[in-house]
Amino acid sequence: MFYFIKFVLNLRNLVYCMAKKIFSPIDGGTLEGIAKILGHKEYGLTGTELSRFIPEAGLNDIDPTNTKWKRLFNSFVDFQNRSRNSNTILKFVNITMKPSRFIGRNDQFEFMRGELNKRLSFIGLTLNDAGVFNPIDTSRTIREAELRVNRFKSKLENRNIHSKIYEYCNTELISENYFHSVFEAVKSVFEEIRRKSNLTLDGGELIDKAFSIKNPILKINALQTETEISEQKGFANFLKGIFGMFRNTTAHAPKIVWNIGEDEALDIMTTVSLIHKKLENTCL
Repeated sequence: MFYFIKFVLNLRNLVYCMAKKIFSPIDGGTLEGIAKILGHKEYGLTGTELSRFIPEAGLNDIDPTNTKWKRLFNSFVDFQNRSRNSNTILKFVNITMKPSRFIGRNDQFEFMRGELNKRLSFIGLTLNDAGVFNPIDTSRTIREAELRVNRFKSKLENRNIHSKIYEYCNTELISENYFHSVFEAVKSVFEEIRRKSNLTLDGGELIDKAFSIKNPILKINALQTETEISEQKGFANFLKGIFGMFRNTTAHAPKIVWNIGEDEALDIMTTVSLIHKKLENTCL
């Protein structure tokens, strides 16, 4: 009930503010980007929803037989050419991005909101999690826009990912490049092992030397009991598996062949984070 009341108040404030303020026309590139997100063939609005929301927002559906994003873009352009403002276009975004429409589809909502906010940042607006616009400093570059909206990094932060992940692959995380994020994250594990052990080896040789049972350089426990010895062996084998499955694959397979989605990347990064937490507490 609290969140519903909050949404109603925010929406009322938005309507009040938009009634008083005239928003400048949105440039063609940004307008096209917004239309492509809202009219995307996989995660965007359906044709039926466009037929409903275009007139509801006060736009003219001037090209109903065209592809979804072009149909929407043409409606946007028609309005701006006639009115010389973007108020009704922003109203359309607000209507279609009401959180209540996405119950049970939060991932879709957050994805669309994030992609819209990258475009909206170029006109000094952001759509908050209540589906309401807030003013922000205008983005001037792609990097600025991506820094403002990074769903992948936000999800990693929610998983309490180890800080070493951000040290080794910050640029890739900012650009949401899952393939290279995984590659850099896995490389970070072996770089940390070399740093802590003062070894210059790589792969299996590095792991066998650093986590040897008889002459270990690094120990994840006291190695006094069979259980502790088994844990050390298991951790070493775990590292070898990570190296073989992800480091070798990402190093030798082109991105187009070895495709990594967001969910898989999150799981891999969480696993790498666990390894870093273990390495942080190793004994010399």
